[in-house]
Amino acid sequence: MQSLHLRRGIAALAIACLLLFDAGAAIAATPNYLPNAKATPGLINPLVTQKNIHSTICVSGYSKSIRPLSSYTTKLKIQQLSSLPYSRYGSRNTRLFEEDHLISLELGGNPTSSLNLWPEPFAGPYGARIKDKLENKLHDLVCSGQLGLVAAQQAEASNWYAAYLTYVVGTSAKQP
Repeated sequence: MQSLHLRRGIAALAIACLLLFDAGAAIAATPNYLPNAKATPGLINPLVTQKNIHSTICVSGYSKSIRPLSSYTTKLKIQQLSSLPYSRYGSRNTRLFEEDHLISLELGGNPTSSLNLWPEPFAGPYGARIKDKLENKLHDLVCSGQLGLVAAQQAEASNWYAAYLTYVVGTSAKQP
Protein backbone atom coordinates (compact mmCIF):
# COMPACT_ATOMS: atom_id res chain seq x y z
CA MET A 1 0.00 0.00 0.00
CA GLN A 2 2.79 2.42 0.91
CA SER A 3 4.51 1.56 -2.36
CA LEU A 4 1.39 2.49 -4.30
CA HIS A 5 1.18 5.87 -2.53
CA LEU A 6 4.86 6.47 -3.16
CA ARG A 7 4.49 5.67 -6.87
CA ARG A 8 1.45 7.98 -7.12
CA GLY A 9 3.37 10.73 -5.33
CA ILE A 10 6.32 10.36 -7.69
CA ALA A 11 4.00 10.33 -10.70
CA ALA A 12 2.25 13.48 -9.46
CA LEU A 13 5.60 15.17 -8.91
CA ALA A 14 6.76 14.20 -12.39
CA ILE A 15 3.57 15.60 -13.95
CA ALA A 16 3.93 18.83 -11.96
CA CYS A 17 7.52 19.20 -13.17
CA LEU A 18 6.48 18.63 -16.77
CA LEU A 19 3.70 21.20 -16.45
CA LEU A 20 6.11 23.75 -14.97
CA PHE A 21 8.62 23.04 -17.73
CA ASP A 22 5.94 23.43 -20.41
CA ALA A 23 4.70 26.69 -18.85
CA GLY A 24 8.25 28.04 -18.73
CA ALA A 25 8.85 27.03 -22.34
CA ALA A 26 5.61 28.68 -23.42
CA ILE A 27 6.56 31.90 -21.65
CA ALA A 28 10.02 31.83 -23.20
CA ALA A 29 8.54 31.19 -26.64
CA THR A 30 6.00 34.02 -26.40
CA PRO A 31 6.96 36.88 -28.72
CA ASN A 32 7.82 40.14 -26.99
CA TYR A 33 5.43 42.29 -28.97
CA LEU A 34 4.14 44.25 -25.99
CA PRO A 35 6.28 46.68 -24.00
CA ASN A 36 6.98 46.23 -20.33
CA ALA A 37 3.89 47.90 -18.83
CA LYS A 38 5.77 49.30 -15.82
CA ALA A 39 8.53 50.84 -17.91
CA THR A 40 6.28 51.97 -20.77
CA PRO A 41 2.66 52.46 -19.70
CA GLY A 42 2.02 55.01 -22.48
CA LEU A 43 1.73 58.74 -22.04
CA ILE A 44 -0.37 61.25 -23.94
CA ASN A 45 0.53 64.69 -25.18
CA PRO A 46 -1.67 67.01 -23.07
CA LEU A 47 -1.78 69.50 -25.97
CA VAL A 48 -3.91 67.09 -28.01
CA THR A 49 -7.56 66.74 -27.03
CA GLN A 50 -10.74 65.49 -28.64
CA LYS A 51 -11.76 69.13 -29.15
CA ASN A 52 -8.65 70.08 -31.13
CA ILE A 53 -7.92 66.94 -33.17
CA HIS A 54 -8.82 68.74 -36.43
CA SER A 55 -6.10 71.31 -35.78
CA THR A 56 -3.53 68.80 -34.44
CA ILE A 57 -3.40 65.09 -35.23
CA CYS A 58 -5.82 65.21 -38.15
CA VAL A 59 -3.68 67.79 -40.00
CA SER A 60 -1.35 66.29 -42.57
CA GLY A 61 2.25 66.50 -41.37
CA TYR A 62 1.40 66.88 -37.67
CA SER A 63 3.28 63.77 -36.53
CA LYS A 64 6.35 64.72 -38.52
CA SER A 65 6.34 68.18 -36.96
CA ILE A 66 6.64 66.83 -33.40
CA ARG A 67 8.66 63.65 -33.98
CA PRO A 68 11.86 63.63 -31.91
CA LEU A 69 15.21 63.46 -33.67
CA SER A 70 16.58 59.98 -34.35
CA SER A 71 19.67 60.86 -32.31
CA TYR A 72 17.40 61.20 -29.26
CA THR A 73 15.44 57.99 -29.89
CA THR A 74 18.54 55.95 -30.76
CA LYS A 75 20.25 56.98 -27.51
CA LEU A 76 17.10 56.07 -25.56
CA LYS A 77 16.81 52.73 -27.38
CA ILE A 78 20.41 51.84 -26.45
CA GLN A 79 19.73 52.72 -22.80
CA GLN A 80 16.50 50.73 -22.74
CA LEU A 81 17.95 47.62 -24.39
CA SER A 82 20.69 47.64 -21.74
CA SER A 83 18.31 47.91 -18.78
CA LEU A 84 16.59 45.13 -16.86
CA PRO A 85 12.96 45.65 -17.97
CA TYR A 86 14.00 45.33 -21.60
CA SER A 87 16.55 42.52 -21.28
CA ARG A 88 13.76 40.07 -22.12
CA TYR A 89 14.23 40.96 -25.79
CA GLY A 90 17.42 38.94 -25.79
CA SER A 91 19.39 41.34 -27.97
CA ARG A 92 21.02 44.71 -27.69
CA ASN A 93 21.34 45.05 -31.44
CA THR A 94 19.59 48.36 -32.10
CA ARG A 95 19.05 47.47 -35.77
CA LEU A 96 16.55 44.80 -34.71
CA PHE A 97 14.29 47.35 -33.01
CA GLU A 98 12.39 50.52 -33.72
CA GLU A 99 12.08 53.01 -30.88
CA ASP A 100 8.32 53.32 -31.09
CA HIS A 101 5.66 55.39 -29.39
CA LEU A 102 3.25 53.11 -27.56
CA ILE A 103 0.52 55.73 -27.97
CA SER A 104 1.35 56.86 -31.47
CA LEU A 105 2.04 60.46 -32.36
CA GLU A 106 -0.85 60.34 -34.78
CA LEU A 107 -3.13 59.65 -31.79
CA GLY A 108 -1.65 62.30 -29.53
CA GLY A 109 1.05 60.27 -27.82
CA ASN A 110 3.78 62.08 -25.94
CA PRO A 111 6.67 62.54 -28.39
CA THR A 112 9.68 62.40 -26.04
CA SER A 113 8.80 60.69 -22.76
CA SER A 114 10.41 57.31 -22.06
CA LEU A 115 7.02 56.38 -20.58
CA ASN A 116 5.72 56.35 -24.15
CA LEU A 117 8.80 55.13 -26.05
CA TRP A 118 9.99 51.52 -26.17
CA PRO A 119 12.22 49.29 -28.30
CA GLU A 120 9.74 47.45 -30.49
CA PRO A 121 11.08 44.46 -32.46
CA PHE A 122 10.89 44.76 -36.25
CA ALA A 123 10.77 41.05 -37.01
CA GLY A 124 7.99 38.56 -36.76
CA PRO A 125 4.24 38.56 -37.11
CA TYR A 126 3.95 40.96 -34.15
CA GLY A 127 6.57 43.45 -35.25
CA ALA A 128 6.62 47.18 -35.77
CA ARG A 129 5.08 47.05 -39.25
CA ILE A 130 1.96 45.37 -37.88
CA LYS A 131 1.56 48.04 -35.20
CA ASP A 132 1.93 50.71 -37.91
CA LYS A 133 -1.21 49.31 -39.57
CA LEU A 134 -3.10 49.70 -36.31
CA GLU A 135 -1.86 53.27 -35.85
CA ASN A 136 -3.08 54.24 -39.33
CA LYS A 137 -6.46 52.56 -38.84
CA LEU A 138 -7.09 54.17 -35.45
CA HIS A 139 -6.01 57.56 -36.80
CA ASP A 140 -8.53 57.24 -39.64
CA LEU A 141 -11.29 56.21 -37.23
CA VAL A 142 -10.58 59.09 -34.84
CA CYS A 143 -10.30 61.74 -37.55
CA SER A 144 -13.52 60.53 -39.21
CA GLY A 145 -15.38 60.70 -35.89
CA GLN A 146 -16.02 56.94 -35.72
CA LEU A 147 -13.91 56.47 -32.58
CA GLY A 148 -13.09 58.79 -29.72
CA LEU A 149 -9.51 59.90 -29.16
CA VAL A 150 -9.29 58.58 -25.59
CA ALA A 151 -10.67 55.17 -26.61
CA ALA A 152 -8.08 54.89 -29.37
CA GLN A 153 -5.26 55.93 -27.02
CA GLN A 154 -6.38 53.40 -24.41
CA ALA A 155 -6.58 50.65 -27.04
CA GLU A 156 -2.97 51.25 -28.04
CA ALA A 157 -1.68 51.60 -24.48
CA SER A 158 -3.45 48.63 -22.93
CA ASN A 159 -2.63 45.98 -25.55
CA TRP A 160 -1.86 47.15 -29.05
CA TYR A 161 -2.02 43.64 -30.50
CA ALA A 162 -5.52 43.02 -29.15
CA ALA A 163 -6.52 46.38 -30.68
CA TYR A 164 -4.94 45.29 -33.98
CA LEU A 165 -7.07 42.14 -33.98
CA THR A 166 -10.19 44.18 -33.24
CA TYR A 167 -9.74 47.21 -35.50
CA VAL A 168 -7.56 45.95 -38.37
CA VAL A 169 -8.25 42.21 -38.63
CA GLY A 170 -11.84 42.64 -37.48
CA THR A 171 -11.88 39.81 -35.00
CA SER A 172 -11.48 39.37 -31.30
CA ALA A 173 -9.43 36.22 -31.91
CA LYS A 174 -7.24 35.10 -29.06
CA GLN A 175 -3.69 36.29 -28.94
CA PRO A 176 -0.88 33.78 -29.00
